[in-house]
Amino acid sequence: MQLDLPLPIVTYFTKHGRSSAGIADLFVQDATVKDEGHTYTGTAAIAAWMDESSAKYDFTSRPVASETVDGAVVVTCHVTGNFPGSPVDLRYLFQIDGDKITSLEIIP
Repeated sequence: MQLDLPLPIVTYFTKHGRSSAGIADLFVQDATVKDEGHTYTGTAAIAAWMDESSAKYDFTSRPVASETVDGAVVVTCHVTGNFPGSPVDLRYLFQIDGDKITSLEIIP
């Protein structure tokens, strides 16, 4: 299935789980990410979150569905890896402004 996603989201999933290199560039300077009960604010914190996740877990995310809900792009992904509960389907709620991500929330 081919999903029609905005470019920053496509790029995010291309890099997701591999390294934080360039990932922070996809976000506005004061963006927020909510994941596993934590909130990360700003590109430096987001890059550190990505580095920590990449070091802690070996995983892949495969987008399988998307929809727009109240202005957010909601992408459902099938995530597999060496983490408890794998595999799992997660929902990624992206807020986008132009070609940048302003917020991301990852929901089990």
